[in-house]
Amino acid sequence: MTVALVTGGGQGIGRGIALRLARDGHDIALVDVNEANMQSVAAEIRGIGRKETTFVADVSDRNAVFAAVNHVHETLGSLDVMVNNAGIAQVAPIADVRPADLQKIWAVNVDGVLWGIQAAAERFKSEGRKGKIINASSIAGHDGFAMLGVYSATKFAVRALTQAAAKEYAAYGITVNAYCPGVVGTDMWVTIDERFAELTGAAKGETYQKFVGGIALGRAQTPEDVAAFVSYLAGPDSDYMTGQAPLIDGGLLYR
Repeated sequence: MTVALVTGGGQGIGRGIALRLARDGHDIALVDVNEANMQSVAAEIRGIGRKETTFVADVSDRNAVFAAVNHVHETLGSLDVMVNNAGIAQVAPIADVRPADLQKIWAVNVDGVLWGIQAAAERFKSEGRKGKIINASSIAGHDGFAMLGVYSATKFAVRALTQAAAKEYAAYGITVNAYCPGVVGTDMWVTIDERFAELTGAAKGETYQKFVGGIALGRAQTPEDVAAFVSYLAGPDSDYMTGQAPLIDGGLLYR
């Protein structure tokens, strides 16, 4: 039986990933800062017929991430897939960014991924187990977006960590890849749209619709769209893939 840990698994893309991996046959460990959200998703996982466990942790805390991985091993017996999904967004002009802003988003989006890579790789190596590490990047990890400069920087950094970790851990049979979503209809994009409205005077919903209008497939992305690709990265068909960060955005950017 395989076990997948999903950080930020209590809502949005993380919830979609957790439910898809449960349907694929994985037992699921949820890590999030919101216990109530996790319990709701955990109930859905049990409804699918898979085992689950939850662990409250802030991924910016290295000790908490390692404790989460140890908890998963103790409760579900193993760890096979680590999905470093947790992340936050900030919308601000470059000129307005202050140290506290930078430290907050970097701690979650970059440090959190790094600690997840370290904790999972240590566990895989200690058990002599081939494992899969899957990190959340973004279209903003391929293009720097105006008003999302620091967010974009964090997602470029995730790509760099993904590539470096893939090279360092390949000899152990551990693969490291990332996924790069586009405009996903989640609470994060509601927040981004509202912040753009404050800064630019655009009507609420206008920025979101502007981005969606640039998608070739003609609709916003769903968490299930992202989860389908993560399912591939978590499964055996991706065993020969490592160090990559493909776009999964419906045709918004082209690389």
